[in-house]
Amino acid sequence: MPVFERYLSVWVALAIIVGLVLGQIAPALVNVLASLEYGSVNFVIAVLIWFMVYPMMVGVDFTSLKHVHERPKGLIITLVVNWLIKPFTMAALGVLFFEYVFAPFIEPGTAGQYIAGMILLGAAPCTAMVFVWSQLTKGDPNYTLVQVSLNDVIMIFAFAPIVALLLGVTDITVPWETLVLSVVLYIVVPLTAGVITRLYLTRGAQRRGAAAAEASVSAFTAQVKPFSVIGLLATVMLLFGFQGEVILDRPLIIAIIAIPLLIQSYGMFAVAYWAAKLWRVPHKVAAPCALIGTSNFFELAVAVAIGLFGLNSIAALVTVVGVLVEVPVMLSLVWFANRTRHWFPLEETPIRQSETKVRN
Repeated sequence: MPVFERYLSVWVALAIIVGLVLGQIAPALVNVLASLEYGSVNFVIAVLIWFMVYPMMVGVDFTSLKHVHERPKGLIITLVVNWLIKPFTMAALGVLFFEYVFAPFIEPGTAGQYIAGMILLGAAPCTAMVFVWSQLTKGDPNYTLVQVSLNDVIMIFAFAPIVALLLGVTDITVPWETLVLSVVLYIVVPLTAGVITRLYLTRGAQRRGAAAAEASVSAFTAQVKPFSVIGLLATVMLLFGFQGEVILDRPLIIAIIAIPLLIQSYGMFAVAYWAAKLWRVPHKVAAPCALIGTSNFFELAVAVAIGLFGLNSIAALVTVVGVLVEVPVMLSLVWFANRTRHWFPLEETPIRQSETKVRN
């Protein structure tokens, strides 16, 4: 794992400090940047989000979906955790902590914003960093690619309805136009651009074989990947520039947000990893399938939070704290997964065979 990505939480923390300082010494500049918007879309943030998401989408190969029927156990676990469990447990934790446990410590009437930020994180499974986590656990790269590709397809259709459904529990009126626009802007557009770019890169290289085509894509993504990190850090800096007054007045707000996020992350990993162990999924599949259900597509969550609630909203702040929390949490889970490799078989037992053994 590159040094810069390994210490991503450090760089995010530095971007937070810069944002807080910028908000204090140059509030006029931050306000001008915030005013560059039309409807619910801030142009500066939109460009930064595209910088973040586009390099990841180039790496997604939808032709891998033709292998979706092979070794289905890991995919089943991933999809159940990502779409049938994770969004709902995140919403439940949000309600528990911000309407009850932490209610005395937050401003009256703001619980819905905290819950909304958590819901946006929970409804957006990771599509990029999971490749890093998979590599660190010696996961099957092709299987990880199938998982990510399938999740991206589902996200296009399921993200908006799930978010709208769960935001209903917060009594927040959901502007469907804004939600759909966010999905189009921050999933469909960069995904389409990524697919077109991938086709262009692989068209000539395919004559030299599949390995050469993939190498061409890898070389391109390595060149544009710094823009993704720059976009993330710049977005964090702007968000905390706007949130400066709130954070400086209540410095414990970051810890309050982090606690339910930590519970959610470790809880989802435990569910997926234990299910993989019971179902005798090989470690090279079990580790990535648990990690993809644990991490979040925080770039999308940040973008939609800004679109729905505004650049200086508490919901946007929650999604950014998700970035700060995620990297150290995922590194700790990678450490755990590597030290429990012996819990899992080397190869996957076919479903029919395993079911026959259970019946006997």
